[in-house]
Amino acid sequence: MSEPPQSNAKTGCPPVPQSIMTASRKELRNAPLKIEGKLPDDVQGYIFIVAPVGTVESGGLPFADGDSFLNGDGMIYRLDFNQKGKVILKTRIAKPLDYHFDEATKGTKWGFRNHGILRFSLLLGARNELNTAFLPVKFSQDEQERLLVTYDAGRPYEIDTNTLKVVTPVGSNKEWRPEAPLPYLFPPIFSTAHPAFDTDTGEMFAVNYGRSLENFVDTIPFIKEIDECFPEVRQLWGKFKGLEDFVYLIRWDGVNLLDRWTLVNADGSPVSIKQTIHQIGVTENYVILMDTAFSTGLDQLLTNPFPDNKELEIILRNLLASPPSPDSIIYIVSRSDLQKRQRPALNEPEVKVVARKVVIPLEAAHFLVDYENPNDKITLHVAHICAWDVAEWLRKYDLSAYQPHNPVPKNLPGMELNEMDISRLGRYVIDLNHPDPTIEPKVIWDIEYTWGLGLYAYLDRLPSGKTPRKLDNIYWISFGLWKDLTTEFLRRLYRDYKYQAVPQSDVLALAEKGVPACLLRLETQSMEIADRYQFDPGYIVSSPQFMPRRGNQGSSTDGYIVCTVFTPQRNEIWIFEADNLSGGPKCKLSHKSLDFTFTLHTAWLQQIGPRSAKYKISLREDYKELAKKFQSRPECEKEIQIQELLAKELYPRFESE
Repeated sequence: MSEPPQSNAKTGCPPVPQSIMTASRKELRNAPLKIEGKLPDDVQGYIFIVAPVGTVESGGLPFADGDSFLNGDGMIYRLDFNQKGKVILKTRIAKPLDYHFDEATKGTKWGFRNHGILRFSLLLGARNELNTAFLPVKFSQDEQERLLVTYDAGRPYEIDTNTLKVVTPVGSNKEWRPEAPLPYLFPPIFSTAHPAFDTDTGEMFAVNYGRSLENFVDTIPFIKEIDECFPEVRQLWGKFKGLEDFVYLIRWDGVNLLDRWTLVNADGSPVSIKQTIHQIGVTENYVILMDTAFSTGLDQLLTNPFPDNKELEIILRNLLASPPSPDSIIYIVSRSDLQKRQRPALNEPEVKVVARKVVIPLEAAHFLVDYENPNDKITLHVAHICAWDVAEWLRKYDLSAYQPHNPVPKNLPGMELNEMDISRLGRYVIDLNHPDPTIEPKVIWDIEYTWGLGLYAYLDRLPSGKTPRKLDNIYWISFGLWKDLTTEFLRRLYRDYKYQAVPQSDVLALAEKGVPACLLRLETQSMEIADRYQFDPGYIVSSPQFMPRRGNQGSSTDGYIVCTVFTPQRNEIWIFEADNLSGGPKCKLSHKSLDFTFTLHTAWLQQIGPRSAKYKISLREDYKELAKKFQSRPECEKEIQIQELLAKELYPRFESE
């Protein structure tokens, strides 16, 4: 590739907008949004957005000690575009059972605490914060669309699209294997924030996986020094000796028990995930899993075991920190191997299926896939977040990457960090007609517009309700470059990055000036940026969602892109014409009580209504056995307060059910 041209970003990087640094937990009911500009007459449906909003202890964001904004209960925001000339907002926090235990134990020695982006109690187990993404599902033609809300560290939950309340988890605790085989009331279960739904067959696919302690320890740069200097850390790790590598592929029909298969390599060894499975995809004949450059799971606990001890946290971060893998490992499963229903209990013999392994240079957290796979050729569309660890965040003790390495601004801890190389957009055609699949790559980047490619939008359902056969246009947002989010820790972490395209010295120079955020449209056939809107300096964009225009006949540009925008003054929601991003927003929406930080993924539904599906996991059956094992723990038997906690928060819910 030729030398990159110089950016024309304005001199002097503006500050990070303060509107992204706070979030309110106040739930709003039917709040009309203020409209600046003209709301198009042909908008339609409902847009759902989810974002972490802190914990029951913090009362919102930011956290007093500078914890990551990605840790927090999920607030669901629903925008109603079906009322002519109006947009009505409704919000509600997702509250599974563990939420109520978090609230009941806050401030106690048994309570939940933040460990990186995971919230955990050494007595009770893991929180399922349901703060990351959605999945619309429709299992039969005679039912209305249903909506799942998801989180990497927990089971998906179905919500009532009318009330926004969580209704039921997908699958009982008996159908999911926890990462740690310990008698927790809330076992740490790890899945994907992006399960996939096949609109043709009415099937949902997800994963359930775990990492062995050896798998985790293999990634630690200075394990001997930790053994010698911090025996208490190693002692805590010893509690998790029972961890094993496993990956289950899950299929669900919306009614019955989960189908489950154990994934193995061609030699019969278990598939071993080194990071996370943040996203999966489905084609007509295959299911695709990616080992994504995003860290969650118990390694968040093991690398930050004592969150109140900041001196130890600094030492452990410097010893344990390693960048995500610079390569993307992909596992491909043939759906023809999944024909027979397989619903074994966790204690029954496993049903094994071989997953074919493919490695693509450059790391990623998000990808999309064409539904069609003609002649067993799969097409992946990938955003490569090069030299960017999105599970890291700005700490209070971080220092600027710029001389004389002053402390970071006091108002920014908890915020995402900068990327240290330019992001790339890739299209990969994987030909499975060979023992070793061949890959035809096409990768692009742009020095002005592709810094920190994160979230995406596209036409995901045709007027028929079916998935498009091929994706011809994908909308991506970029984070830009920010001097205040460029730290000495980052500079050191990525100084030897394997695929550096823009020299690190140039990245630092560009960040010092600032590169604005961008919303762009990628034509996947030509792999060209066909349209884009670059925001003013000092603005951040997030959570894009495609809304088909009323009367859309299946065009991927006939509609609107709705996204959240963080301005220097406030949070707003902007609406762009999908076929004219460069023309700027058609209108901007706001409300005096609209206060969110880093919003994440979105969904669009044409209609909503009270939930009518009969599928529901019984709370009693879900937790009866777990509660029995939990109460038998010695620390539970001798603590009367724990018995009182169960009597107050658990057993009355059994009775009310």
